Amino acid sequence: MARSVFYSFHYVPDNQRAAKVRSIGAVEGNKPANDNDWETIKKGGDAAIQRWIDGQMAGRSCAVVLVGANTAGRKWINYEILKAWNDEKGVVGIHIHNLTNLAGETTRKGSNPFSRVSARSRSMASVVKCYDPPYVTSPNVYSYIKDNIAGWIEEAIVIRKNN
Repeated sequence: MARSVFYSFHYVPDNQRAAKVRSIGAVEGNKPANDNDWETIKKGGDAAIQRWIDGQMAGRSCAVVLVGANTAGRKWINYEILKAWNDEKGVVGIHIHNLTNLAGETTRKGSNPFSRVSARSRSMASVVKCYDPPYVTSPNVYSYIKDNIAGWIEEAIVIRKNN
């Protein structure tokens, strides 16, 4: 049975890379807001964004943070990490910089977003794993993620239960 997860990512630069990961099918992911829906949600301000995230996270067992060049330190990424952790969901990161977008472009590697978030005075980077596929070509990175994502999610759930 596939786990139901919440995917967290920096939408504008990484949505095409995230779509590749979401298409793997090893896990069931949340449905992202399309551009028009997201603009409507944003018009409602921070409270509306928070409600949307909270609703999307409900019933999920893990948050998968897809780490692009500028993911770390973003307000809503940080919120999603802490929300998942505080709701006792697994949390795991996967670097996606070597996956291509529709134009065939990769990007630079982003920093670990968990190093900028703390829970109970402890850096999340000391507990949460952030995987960096050891390949530079997009097909190999995709295959590596496909082969490992289900196990990473299960491991993240166990880590959270033990912390």
